[in-house]
Amino acid sequence: MTRRQIFATLALLFSPALAMAHPGHDATGLLAGLGHPLAGLDHLLAMLAVGLWAAQQQGAACRALPLTFVGSMLAGAVLGYSGIALPGTESAIAASVMAFSLLVVVAARLPLAVAVSLTAAFALFHGVAHIQELPANGSVASYASGFLLATAGLQALGFALLRWLPAAAAPWLRASAGISAAAGGWLLLG
Repeated sequence: MTRRQIFATLALLFSPALAMAHPGHDATGLLAGLGHPLAGLDHLLAMLAVGLWAAQQQGAACRALPLTFVGSMLAGAVLGYSGIALPGTESAIAASVMAFSLLVVVAARLPLAVAVSLTAAFALFHGVAHIQELPANGSVASYASGFLLATAGLQALGFALLRWLPAAAAPWLRASAGISAAAGGWLLLG
C-alpha cells in the first residue's frame, strides 16, 4: 500500500465524524463511536501519542503498544458497560495524555512488559469513558466498533507521521508532543 493510499484510507475513516459536526445529525451506533475519540481533546491526544510512541519503538513493541491499547480499551468498555466504575477516570485519562506525550518527547524505550502494562492500564480508563457516552437507543456493538476503529486510525496516523515524515521533522514532532504533555497536565489540574 502506498503512502497516498494509506492517507486516503485514514481520510475516509475520519470523514463520518466530520459530517457529524454539522447540526441536525443525531448520530448513534457506528457514527457516534467514530466521533467520540475525535471530539475529545484528551482522547485524541492520547491516541495520537500512542501511535507516535509505537513508531519510536523497535521489534514487537511497534505492534504491541497500539494493539494493547485497543484491546484494553475494549476490556474497559466491557467493564463500564457491566456497571463497574473505575475511580478517577477523567484524571487517569488526563494523566495518560501527559505520560504518553512525555514518552514521545524522550523517545523512551521501556522494557516491553512495562510499556505494555502502562498502555493497558491507561487504555482501560479510556474504554470506561467511551462506553459511558453510549447514546440512548444506540447499538453497543456498533458504537464500540466505531470508537475502536477511530482509535486505531488515530494511532496509525501518529505512527505514520513519525515514520514517514523526513528526519528533519522529528524535533517538530517532539515539540508537539511536549505541548501535548502540557495540555495533559492542564487537563489533570483542571
